[in-house]
Amino acid sequence: MSVDHYENFPVASWLLPAHLRAPVRAIYRFARTADDIADEGDDAPSLRLAKLAALAAQLDAIEAGRANDWPDLAETVVRHALPVALLRDLLSAFAQDVTVRHYADYAALLDYCRRSANPIGRLLLHLYRRHEPALAAQSDAICTALQLTNFWQDVALDFAKGRIYLPAAELHRFGVGEDAIGAGRVDAAWSALMAAQTARARAMLESGAPLARSLGGRIGFELRLVVQGGLRILERIDAVAGDVFGRRPVLRPLDWLRMSARAALMSR
Repeated sequence: MSVDHYENFPVASWLLPAHLRAPVRAIYRFARTADDIADEGDDAPSLRLAKLAALAAQLDAIEAGRANDWPDLAETVVRHALPVALLRDLLSAFAQDVTVRHYADYAALLDYCRRSANPIGRLLLHLYRRHEPALAAQSDAICTALQLTNFWQDVALDFAKGRIYLPAAELHRFGVGEDAIGAGRVDAAWSALMAAQTARARAMLESGAPLARSLGGRIGFELRLVVQGGLRILERIDAVAGDVFGRRPVLRPLDWLRMSARAALMSR
């Protein structure tokens, strides 16, 4: 198992309160559908953008209370007073995936994460009725860090799709060219580059981790597991000196035991 932002979505988890499982599934289905439009299949960019625009029109219909093709999402939005703007942010990020292949610096990358990752945590906080600004900020830190972790885990896979999420400024700072990614070259410069990226993501995860204590209960424990999953992947990247080409890190059964133990310790 890998750490992927949407695969960390707690869909139908036994840790999730029963009354929230259907709303979470509705949000997940929307996010997954939009993500697949941007990433999967052989559609031309123009068709991908048209399909995302059609989803945006569905959001307009939901917000206006008109008939739409997403009754489960519409019911969730109304019942839980979800900000539709957060769902629009997701579509904006997925459209960006179709057209943007490189990021100049961390400011640009974090703006992408603000729209591609952070809305998920904020939507969940709305479902939990715990969307205070301080908690939202911690949620943003976790969601962005998970997105970054996924990027560093999948450098080679993203490059094969024509995307480089490592900011150009970071590549320049460590003296690494884009050709190193294509060649899968792991040298001292590459290892230093990746160590800096994992350190940044780790610090963000740890800064958001207190959110689990604030939420408490089964939801809090699930969040601890998600945080520990991200931290474990970062550990694995560091353990192979950033060689995500030949030794892409994934979570294995023993990792889940380690993560569960760590999550239990975090709750004390």
